[in-house]
Amino acid sequence: MFLPICYGSGFPCPQIMSFDRNLARLIDHTILRPDAVRADVARVCAEALRFQFASVCVNSFWVPFIAQELAGSPVKVCTVAGFPLGAATTAAKVAETTEAVAAGATEIDMVLNVGALLSGETATAENDIAAVVRASHAGGAIVKVIIETALLTDAAKVLACQLSQAAGADFVKTSTGFAKSGATAADIALMRKTVGPLMGVKASGGIRTLDDLRTMVDAGASRVGASASVAIMEAALLESGPVENA
Repeated sequence: MFLPICYGSGFPCPQIMSFDRNLARLIDHTILRPDAVRADVARVCAEALRFQFASVCVNSFWVPFIAQELAGSPVKVCTVAGFPLGAATTAAKVAETTEAVAAGATEIDMVLNVGALLSGETATAENDIAAVVRASHAGGAIVKVIIETALLTDAAKVLACQLSQAAGADFVKTSTGFAKSGATAADIALMRKTVGPLMGVKASGGIRTLDDLRTMVDAGASRVGASASVAIMEAALLESGPVENA
């Protein structure tokens, strides 16, 4: 029986069916709590290596640490910019992005300037995104724009997606997880309809079960952010059972 070695751990990984591994590659394993300590972040990295999640998403302070923990693995280093309000200056978001990319981040989840959007200052909102996109792409990182759907009307959600796409972002994302509500299937469907098939759509906020994840993927999500990622994968594994040579 073949048990692959988890990257950096020296210990065998649990067997995961290829279906489940594909499922895991949809998930950004997330720890953005302000009270997270180094041991918490290290645990999340170990879990990501175990299941081979798409990324680990952390606040920017932790980027150098997780870049070291995840080195040599397929798990990406994801961080946030302008988080969680989106109301920082563009220069501050760009500086945060530039430093994070230099430290090893390959995915930047930036928060839209919601206030500018709702004020009708669409050029300001788009230019804010475009500046972060330029800084990220210059370092080989991708950008996901958090539009904070809980604060927007459907018309504003559509506009936020259109501005993100026009600014060159790679994904649009529903939520920070710090607003009054998170992802809904209706919002994912609307975002997917707006951006079409060539841009990523990330569901985030309140996704705690395997059924939640499937609902979001069925609605059009190509990535899911979750802190309950391990429970989701354990449920998937219970459904499918292990196989050899996974």
